[in-house]
Amino acid sequence: MPGELLRDRGLTLLRAHVKNQNLLKHSLAVEALMKALARKFSENEELWGLAGLVHDLDWEETQNDFERHSLVAAEILEKEGFPAEVVKAVKIHNYVHGLTPETPLEKALYATEEITGLIAAAVLVLPSRKIVDLKPESVLNRMKEKAFARGVNRDIINLTPSFLGISVAELTEIALGAMREIHEELGL
Repeated sequence: MPGELLRDRGLTLLRAHVKNQNLLKHSLAVEALMKALARKFSENEELWGLAGLVHDLDWEETQNDFERHSLVAAEILEKEGFPAEVVKAVKIHNYVHGLTPETPLEKALYATEEITGLIAAAVLVLPSRKIVDLKPESVLNRMKEKAFARGVNRDIINLTPSFLGISVAELTEIALGAMREIHEELGL
């Protein structure tokens, strides 16, 4: 199935399961980041982007039962005929299951999706509230502040060097660039 059609199916499925606008924006941000990482590592942008887009498909249904998060999404995606590598990456991305990411796609989604939340929070405290004004150094400094964006799991982000062979600083630059490209959709 052509990538654009698959992306459209993913977006339709996401919108059917997710009503919270901030969660939809998070999904779009992770999609953009995953595509940028795929470009960097010469991987399949469509598949990596799709995994980012649908990774939290079940969040509204499972947010009060974190043990089920990502398992429900994987079931939905499998039933809908999405590519097996996307289904597996989505399933593995919830650290609570203790599943070990093995492929580059699985490792990228697992280690990097949290950075988008940190970036969005850092933008919202800027006087301009514009992502174009956010500097990578500011994000890295905010990462050290445990009280800032408490929901962002920094331990997971810090797996990036061992999982992907790039520094957290480089990940931050890649994520900022990807999110800036879709800043209007993100409202940032």
